[in-house]
Amino acid sequence: MKYSASTSTPKSVKPKQEELENSLPANAEYSQIDVSKLSEMMQRYVEVKQQYSHALLLFRVGDFFECFFQDAVTIAQELELVQTTKHAGKEIGRVPMTGVPHHAVEKYATILVEKGYAVVVCDQVEDSAIAKKENRQVKREITRILTPGTLTDDGMLKPRYNNYLAAVVIAKNYWGLAYTDISTGEFITTQTEGLDLLTQELMRLQPSEVLFPTKAPDIGFMLRPGERSEHLPEYLPNSFCYSLRPQQPFTLGEAKERLLIKFQLASLEGLGCERLPLGVRAAGGLLEYLEETQRENQVPLQRLRSYTLADFLILDHQSRRNLEITQTVRDGSYQGSLLSVLDKTSTAMGGRALRRWLQQPLLSLKGIRARHDTIDELIQNNDLRQDIQRLLRQIYDLERLTGRTGAGTANARDLVFLADSLTKLPELSTLASQGNSPYLKVLQKMPPILQELGKKIHSQLVESPSQKLKEGGLIRPGINEQLDDMRRLAEEDQKWIANLEATERERTGISNLKVGYNKAFGYYISISKSKANLAPDDYTRKQTLTNEERYITEELKEREVRILTAQDDLNELEYDLFIVLRNEVGEYAEEIRNVSRAVAAIDVLCGLAEVVIYQNYVRPTMGS
Repeated sequence: MKYSASTSTPKSVKPKQEELENSLPANAEYSQIDVSKLSEMMQRYVEVKQQYSHALLLFRVGDFFECFFQDAVTIAQELELVQTTKHAGKEIGRVPMTGVPHHAVEKYATILVEKGYAVVVCDQVEDSAIAKKENRQVKREITRILTPGTLTDDGMLKPRYNNYLAAVVIAKNYWGLAYTDISTGEFITTQTEGLDLLTQELMRLQPSEVLFPTKAPDIGFMLRPGERSEHLPEYLPNSFCYSLRPQQPFTLGEAKERLLIKFQLASLEGLGCERLPLGVRAAGGLLEYLEETQRENQVPLQRLRSYTLADFLILDHQSRRNLEITQTVRDGSYQGSLLSVLDKTSTAMGGRALRRWLQQPLLSLKGIRARHDTIDELIQNNDLRQDIQRLLRQIYDLERLTGRTGAGTANARDLVFLADSLTKLPELSTLASQGNSPYLKVLQKMPPILQELGKKIHSQLVESPSQKLKEGGLIRPGINEQLDDMRRLAEEDQKWIANLEATERERTGISNLKVGYNKAFGYYISISKSKANLAPDDYTRKQTLTNEERYITEELKEREVRILTAQDDLNELEYDLFIVLRNEVGEYAEEIRNVSRAVAAIDVLCGLAEVVIYQNYVRPTMGS
């Protein structure tokens, strides 16, 4: 069955007359029918859908991810795909269906999430041939839950933007706010009085998704931007996605316990939020949401830290808009904004840091002067600034690479990019030792273990590994004795097969003898019908065709078994070795992120120094 994946409005496709007569209405839902009468596969679909009724379900069927009932209608409209129908059972007939090719599911899921939908991906978790052999349905399990605030893949994120997930708890005129970017690990909370300030903070953060505890009966429902609910306070901005959540995870006792377990603490004093009960409740509820959506992927968040609004200059949304800090008033574009003028950063993490600095200006004179002093030194030492910027351009996005590594979703190339960056840190530290200003001094203290970690990754992974972790091509020779032995035996078998045709021609005297392979019958020796009488006694006939006879020998049969299983065994062992390495690297997430913050900061300051020089700006005098 074919699906249209055009970005333009698809041409209408007319189903067959019998399909129209036997199909359910376009707005039909599974709740309106007798589920027991559905086909076995469709029953599994409904079983998963009932667990995540608020999300769009993409269900793997062969080479496609399909969705049915109302989800099919929604996805067809949002992705501009052709909606068709599928047989759902003898007594049910056909139901609405839309699908996308399995290799393009990330692309389409990204579009849906950007439009404010939650997407659940239910994939096949075994070889369909095994299920077919056992005469049963292939096993399918939920492999990913994607929501606007929980994305980590590079292809789904904007490099220079944070992707915040926020949680809000309100008690009369007081409120607590917690937010995180799980791709970088930031985890922050605050609490104060004044609901207008809550609105301003949300507008500053521009979170992709906001969690709100409620007694609403339809828990888990997601409100897309512009949609409202009677269970959502009117003063909350309607420009965000809101996920309505149960209240229990946001209670103080449960939230506190979840935070203590997450960070392995005896009390909240170490986090500095013991006197912020609403902030703690918001943070705990947010953690529970991550546990639900990330499932087997342990999100490596930084330790929760708190802040007060009094530490920063508070700008209301209208002032931010009029000042055109990150986008213009006329058309909301980046070009022409203050950020576009000042952003000369060399890394994505530096670009995100500058955006945060502009959206949350410091009030502390000490902090402001530390930045100014560093900019001054970078202006005076032109060679130092240029050398640092040259090196920064060779450093990848440490924050997000570390996030994927710690969460267990990084591929081998991610680890190689991480290693490339870590091995540049000693040189960056050496350059920073030429300076005396605060931000340069921070860079002078690089943990030696990170360079060793980078070297270890390089020593174990090949230079250009495959992006697909289960297809081999990851681990260097000499790393694992068993792997080397398996490779040697596999190479010997392949060499033996490659030489078999010449060997058998010489042995049998049959000049047109051939060695071949196909998936159905495996390896074989082919002899034309006219020469079949010359086949040696140790040849066993395997297949008879019109013009040829195909044979196999005991040795060829043994080699075939080894060859066909060796590659799978090799790939599995390489995958296991990679997982061990990735887990080891993930244990250093906190150390790498501490360094990445210092690298991002110096990137911002180098860029600002560049702007000062070319725009002839002057350092202001800061009074107390």
